[in-house]
Amino acid sequence: MNALTYDGTAMTVRQLRRVRNNPGLAILSQLMPINMLLFFGYVFGSALAMPGREYRSFLVPGLLVATAAGGVMTGMFQAAQDTHRGVMDRFRTMPVSRAAVPLGQVVADLAVTAAGTVPLLLVGLAVGWRAEGSVTATLGAVGLLLLFRLACTWVGVFLGLLTRSEEAAGQLGASTFLLPLLSNAYIPTDNLAGWLRTLAEWNPISAVTTALRSLFGNAPVPDGAAWPVAHPVAGSLAWCAVLITVFAPLAVRRCTHGER
Repeated sequence: MNALTYDGTAMTVRQLRRVRNNPGLAILSQLMPINMLLFFGYVFGSALAMPGREYRSFLVPGLLVATAAGGVMTGMFQAAQDTHRGVMDRFRTMPVSRAAVPLGQVVADLAVTAAGTVPLLLVGLAVGWRAEGSVTATLGAVGLLLLFRLACTWVGVFLGLLTRSEEAAGQLGASTFLLPLLSNAYIPTDNLAGWLRTLAEWNPISAVTTALRSLFGNAPVPDGAAWPVAHPVAGSLAWCAVLITVFAPLAVRRCTHGER
């Protein structure tokens, strides 16, 4: 077993223990999308042209992706905690693979997200959502969702290592709540103003949401959309590749060298 694998496993276990020791935060983060599904599905759904069940089927993939995008906030806050409480400085003095530190955080977050997705899917089934695509397409949708969470967590880890305080990380992380609102996660973008629709469709969340709706068989790909939404699977994979390629090396470098 090489150093990265061994150290990465140790760091993953450390992060999972953090979740175990703070179960309230994990439970709250899982209850939020369920509450949003019930509220949006039964309140907003009645105000849209879509009938209730149809809107809830439209909404569930969007909430899944919005939750995955929350990896930016989670990764940011945890990395900021380790940085400003001296944990990162301690790791730099130890014979530990530098890439293992952020990698352990990302892998642990992915495991927690995979487990936390199950309750949301069960509630979605209870309110009328169904995965109407093939088994292969459904598994592809789940894999794409986890890949997007992985990419978002790398972004969050890097930003968390950049922040000057935990409070700043919390405030910046909270602002990421706006990202799903500027996408097609909750509403169709067809009737948005031209510039706003373009902005929403070039949001990575829109591409991944459209890909999940298509793979789950919940909604067709909209006509006349920007390229990432018109080709949602390819667009989603491209966004994930860009985010991981850019932010994973930056996070490892920042973790290794600190503020230098």
